[in-house]
Amino acid sequence: MKFFSKKTAKKPTRLFFATDLHGSERTFRKFINAGKFYEANVLVMGGDIQGKLLIPIIKEANGHYRATVQGRVERMATQEELAGLTARLDTLGFYYKIMDEDEFRALSADQKAVDALFHEEARKKLGRWVDLAEERLNGTGVKCFVTGGNDDEWDVLSSLKREGAQSLIACENEMVYVDDDHTMISIGISTPTPWKTPRETTEEELGRMIEEMAAKVPDMNKAIFNFHDPPKDSTLDTCPQLDWSKDPPEQIMVGGQVVLHGAGSRSVREAIEKYKPMLGLHGHIHESQSVARIGRTVCVNPGSEYGEGILRGCLVNFVNGEVVGYQMTSG
Repeated sequence: MKFFSKKTAKKPTRLFFATDLHGSERTFRKFINAGKFYEANVLVMGGDIQGKLLIPIIKEANGHYRATVQGRVERMATQEELAGLTARLDTLGFYYKIMDEDEFRALSADQKAVDALFHEEARKKLGRWVDLAEERLNGTGVKCFVTGGNDDEWDVLSSLKREGAQSLIACENEMVYVDDDHTMISIGISTPTPWKTPRETTEEELGRMIEEMAAKVPDMNKAIFNFHDPPKDSTLDTCPQLDWSKDPPEQIMVGGQVVLHGAGSRSVREAIEKYKPMLGLHGHIHESQSVARIGRTVCVNPGSEYGEGILRGCLVNFVNGEVVGYQMTSG
C-alpha cells in the first residue's frame, strides 16, 4: 500500500547583501560576521570596497605625531593617542602610513610616489580582508562573493583573487552559482560620474557588457543581477542633481530646494525589463536605500553609512526562482 504525502518544501537560501564599504575596517568585519549573525548561507559584497584617501602620519623629532584629517591638524603625544587615531582612520576607510619629516617632504614632491603608496596600502588592506574572510568563514559553509565598483582600481582588485581560497570568491565578470539552483552575474563598472572615477564607461558599452554576461545565464527565472549601478529612475538611484561644470561639482538648487534626480543606468534598467531576473543587487548611490520591483524583479539598494562604522545591508530569502522575503538591516 502506498502512502501519499505532500513533498517537503525546499528550504530557502538566505542571502545577505551589502555594498560601498570604501575601505572601512569596522563595516567589513561586520559584513564577514553577518553570515553567522543573520544565519545567512550567502554573503555578497557589491562593490566600492577600496578606500578613497591616504593619510600621512608624521613622526616628529620629539617623538610626537601629527596628521591632517578632514582638514584638521591633529597632534598625538602618546602611543594610546596614536592608536585612537589609526582606529578612527580604519573606520573612515582611510589608509595611513607613519613616516618621518624627510620622507613626508620627499613624498609630497612626487605625485607618482604618492599614487604608488596609495595603491600599495590599498592592496595590503584588501589582502588582509581576504585573509580574515578565509579565517572566519572556513568550515561554516557560508559562501562570500565580492566584486568591485566604479571607485575600485583594477590593480587593487587583483588582491581579491587568491589561489586556493575556499570561502571568498572574486566574482566580477563571472557567472557563479550561489546555491545549487540560482546563478549570479556581476558587473562593477558604472556609467559616467562627475568625479571621473577609475572604472566608468558609456551606457552603450555597459549595455554590451550586460548582454555578454546575460548570455552565460542558464535560467533567468533563477538569476541574480549583481550590478553596482542601479536601474535608472527606480528609487534606488535618487540623489541630488549636480552641476558638473563646477570643481568640485555643486548641488543644483531651485527655489531654495535641492533638485533630485535618478542617477542610475538606463542600460541596467533595460536589461532588467528584458530578462526579468529574480533579483537585482545594486549600490553606488549611498543615500538611496530602497527596495523596488521592476516587473517580477525585486531590486535592492541597501545604502551606505560606512564612515560611521554602520553596516547597512539587505537580507533576501529565495527559493525555486522566487523571492519569498526581504528585510533591510542596519547595525
